[in-house]
Amino acid sequence: MVLVLICGGADAKKLYKYRDPQGLWHYSDQAPPDAGPVEIRQMKPAVAQRVWLEKSGDDRRATFAVRNTYPGPIEVEIDWRDGENVEAQPALPSRFVVGPGLSAPLFAVGAVPGAGRWHYGLQYRYVLGQPLAEAPGDPDYRPPLALGSRFQITQGFGGEYSHTDDQNRYAVDIMMPVDTPVHAARAGVVLDVENDFDGNGTEPAYAGKANTIRIGHDDGTMAVYAHLALEKALVKAGERVAAGQLIGFSGNTGLTTGPHLHFAVQVNRGMALVSVPFRFVDAQGRRFTPELGRWLGDQPSPAGVAAESP
Repeated sequence: MVLVLICGGADAKKLYKYRDPQGLWHYSDQAPPDAGPVEIRQMKPAVAQRVWLEKSGDDRRATFAVRNTYPGPIEVEIDWRDGENVEAQPALPSRFVVGPGLSAPLFAVGAVPGAGRWHYGLQYRYVLGQPLAEAPGDPDYRPPLALGSRFQITQGFGGEYSHTDDQNRYAVDIMMPVDTPVHAARAGVVLDVENDFDGNGTEPAYAGKANTIRIGHDDGTMAVYAHLALEKALVKAGERVAAGQLIGFSGNTGLTTGPHLHFAVQVNRGMALVSVPFRFVDAQGRRFTPELGRWLGDQPSPAGVAAESP
């Protein structure tokens, strides 16, 4: 039997090179005990497995459950990778919604009765979030900025540069310098934190290499804060955050042309992350659609840019 994982996160460390008082060189993933000269190199993030199948029973008739180490639900699709003279109950492919921890037994696989030679392999993929046909309601999102700050939207919904696919169609890019404080736009639970990527560029190799915080909301939607600074996330998976709470700092990591914050609200729709429209609320409680060129912050918008009423 072969299990194939088709999804995962990343985990990275630093390599420290330093010389001790006796003059000997040391290489370690731990910082030196003193404050002497040290060279630090950011190591390439390694894939971290966060979801896997757990098998019970014998090889001829096995039962499978899913272990989910995320602090929120996932949807998992199980399918055959290959097989001969085997059957599953329920039939594969099948999809299951799995909460945090180890699920109850989800499906069984066994040899067809009376069959001779048999073998099989399984593969699976998963998506964060419970499946939602539509985004529920129309909740408020505060701009993910510190009070008193003011920044401009440089790419809005349907932006032609990079907001053309389902995950990003209703995203906004907010231009801001590296290390600008980023605050939660809405209360929720931190589902995932990518904190160890370094570097940026426009080459395809940088896709998927942005430091990101994903926060799940009580209605099943998820907010994504992307291109954050290296190792400056202030929250961890499983932590509940309040609207307006400081969660990290903006950066310039991943597929970018310059420093900015990428913000989107997504749902799991059909085993795929899909962005959905949302509206911000300003300091006066007025709701507005985030549009290209709009300024976000406590101060009034520039002349000619009017807020929408609720």
